[in-house]
Formats: sequence, C-alpha cells, structure tokens
Amino acid sequence: MTPIRDAYLVAAASAATLLNDPEVAASWAAPSALRGFTVGGLSVHLAGQVLFVSQTLSEPPPEAEPVSLLGHYARVLWIGADIDDEINVSIRRGGEAGAAEGAAALAARTEAVVRELRDALPAQPADRIVHPPAGPWGLRLDDFLVTRMMEIAVHSDDLAHSVAVATPALPPAVIDPVLALLTALAVRRHGPTAVLRALSRAERATATIAAF
Repeated sequence: MTPIRDAYLVAAASAATLLNDPEVAASWAAPSALRGFTVGGLSVHLAGQVLFVSQTLSEPPPEAEPVSLLGHYARVLWIGADIDDEINVSIRRGGEAGAAEGAAALAARTEAVVRELRDALPAQPADRIVHPPAGPWGLRLDDFLVTRMMEIAVHSDDLAHSVAVATPALPPAVIDPVLALLTALAVRRHGPTAVLRALSRAERATATIAAF
C-alpha cells in the first residue's frame, strides 16, 4: 500500500476517535467554532471525510483523464465562495440534517468504515481514478486521499476547539502532505513573496496567507 494510503488510514482513525469523545456528544446541539454549524453538524462534516472515501470506492472509475491535485482545487466551487453562498449553505445544511443520527451512532458508523477501508484501500490499483464528491472530474485515488487528510486535519482542529479538547496530534506522514497542499494553495492565492514573508519576516508579512 502507498504511504499516502497508510497515512490516510491514520488520519481517518484519528477522526473516528475524536468523534467518540464524550465532549462531542455533550455539546452536540451547541454552536461550533464554524459559523452556521452546530457541533453535531460539524461532526457530520468531519465524518464525511471518511464516509466519502468508502462511497467513492464503490463507484466505477471515471473514464476521463484525471486532473492534478491543484487542478482539483481550481475547479471546486466552494473556494472563494461567501459563507452565505449556496454551495456553503448546502454543505452546512447537509451536516445539520445528518446530525439527527446522533453522536454515538455517527462515531460507530465512522469507526466501522475505517475498519472496512483497512481492507479496501490496499486492494485498489496503484493507478485507481475516482470521482471526488466536489465535481464530475477524475482524481487519482492518492491525490483524493490527500484532500481528505487536509479536511480531517482542519476540521479535527475546528471540532476540538469547539468542544474545548486538545486538537488531535497527527504524525508527520499525515501533516507533511497536508501542509504541502495548503502551502501550494496559499502561494497560488497570495503569491510566493507573501508566503515567504509570512514564514520568515513577520515585520513585512501580509495580514493573512490563508489557503482558502
């Protein structure tokens, strides 16, 4: 199995563990750190980064040539969209609807899918192409898993902050590709000089180099 697939399984297991934290269930209906999301809705969105993978593997591979990882982010509709634009409203609506399942059931379902993926991912061909949920284009499976690791890392921090627990510590095998992706997206959005200054010269840094 590729290092990315191994790393993804680590990230997925970490997300399942966080979803099972008693503080998540205790705060289920409370507002989260993300505007418009309850803790339950945000939890559903985090769990989706595991559940989406299982769902995606069950679908036939697209016939079209895959786009690159950065090409994928050039096509997604939510980048640059306002919080009240339909794409973001739809994401929150889906999370809130799914929260009716409850904390325990969502955590158990996520853990079950992680176990399934431990068998399913090694069985996938090295050149497997998938349809990402964000669009009709194709993406290499390993690139798709990097997108899911980024979502898991970011939203695990959001959820942990929302319920006042420590953000899960993810190993370098997970964090390194996530940071590489976010850095590349930040460079594309702000330019290399802005990112260079933010990382090395606080006195000349711009206000933000956020990737999104």
